[in-house]
Amino acid sequence: MNNVDPKRERHLKRIQATIARMPSLSTTVVKVLETCNDPLASANDLKRVISLDPVLTGRVLKLINSAYFALGKPITSLTRAIIMLGVNTVKNLALSFAILKNMKGSGSFHAFTTDEFWLHCLGVSVVAKSLAAVKGLSPAEQEEYFVAGLLHDLGKLPLNKQFPEEYLQICKSVGKESEPFYLSEDRLLGIDHCKVGGMISQKWQLGVGLVDTMSYHHNPDDCTENSRDLVSTISLANQIVIELKIGTAGDCISDPAMLDLLTGKVGVDYGKLSDFHGSVSREIEKARIFLEIVQK
Repeated sequence: MNNVDPKRERHLKRIQATIARMPSLSTTVVKVLETCNDPLASANDLKRVISLDPVLTGRVLKLINSAYFALGKPITSLTRAIIMLGVNTVKNLALSFAILKNMKGSGSFHAFTTDEFWLHCLGVSVVAKSLAAVKGLSPAEQEEYFVAGLLHDLGKLPLNKQFPEEYLQICKSVGKESEPFYLSEDRLLGIDHCKVGGMISQKWQLGVGLVDTMSYHHNPDDCTENSRDLVSTISLANQIVIELKIGTAGDCISDPAMLDLLTGKVGVDYGKLSDFHGSVSREIEKARIFLEIVQK
């Protein structure tokens, strides 16, 4: 006896076809990621790879000379820019640039605006990076938390494009029924943005940390052991951003019980983060510069 829900199966196949049509990451970006992950690679090695792509070269130089770093003196050497930015920042710039370029044309937003969506994602990235700093993680690790926060909700974009009316209904139902957004997605579409995000991250071979973040940020206990702190921190950052009402990606209901649970898992005292709350808006304005450079 076949118990497969036809609607669920139909929606899944439609999303699978959408993801299959997405372009792969460029050869240059793949090489950049490989070089950044090679502990023996030098700034000159990375420069040789990046210089093959004039657009990416421009992004790196634009970032180091932007108000995000506020250096004052122009930097024109690609090698010097790489050294000053650091390998992880360059890697995250290249990765974010490639992913957002490939996600362009993901449809108009009916349930929430593009600005609201990216403001939410920026909020999560900034809060996640701040939490990583509070926990004493290295600057390189903090950058990993930043990009994971920026990309955590990417699975919503194909769902919004393929099922715009249903997605609008999901947002309305969340506000009325206090049901978690991803559960409303599963109930009305038969698939949620976590599963879609996992499919996208696997297609692009983004690495275990990002695959787990995009797949399990609403259920961090289900991810691999090595990613649990990262995914739990992104989940906590998501809850904090929802509570602070920074943008919206459909999730408009904060969950105090989940907030308490996640602060315990991550190992931070939420009550002692009042100064951190005040700095979020300032850091988001800085992070907007990073996003603008990546998107243009």
